[in-house]
Amino acid sequence: MMKKIEFSQIGVINTPFKEQKGIPIQASFGEDIEASCKIFEEYSTGLKDLDCFSHAILIYYFHKCKEVKMIARPYLEEKEHGIFAIRSPYRPNKLGFSIVKIKKIDSDTVYFTEVDILDGTPLLDIKPYVKYFDHRDNTRAGWIEKHFIDGNIPDKTILNNK
Repeated sequence: MMKKIEFSQIGVINTPFKEQKGIPIQASFGEDIEASCKIFEEYSTGLKDLDCFSHAILIYYFHKCKEVKMIARPYLEEKEHGIFAIRSPYRPNKLGFSIVKIKKIDSDTVYFTEVDILDGTPLLDIKPYVKYFDHRDNTRAGWIEKHFIDGNIPDKTILNNK
């Protein structure tokens, strides 16, 4: 029997993206875009020492996505894939994550770049990115690898405007 799990929003993510069109397909493609997340007062002391890290993992809720699809088409291609093989918002629990580059932390607000998140997105958690724990060698990127052959990088501006 499935158990219902509830989460509490800890803050809100503020970005220049008011609509999905134009958002980079992944955070690393939004390196020059600046954004912030404001942490609610009761959670803001949890930001202590996060400024010692260069990057953070933001875990958030895809609040504008109303559908669930087990098969969907990613931005990089026309072929559909299983939802757990892509990073689409059409997931059963609507959870998203992005690794962002911390620029500064001022009281209850984290300022960052490398953004691929819609403005007003509910923030559920923040974790520090730790290269000693999070980096992996000898990895495979499945169907995505063919899009990066010989150092090619897909056109990140056109892909998300389909």
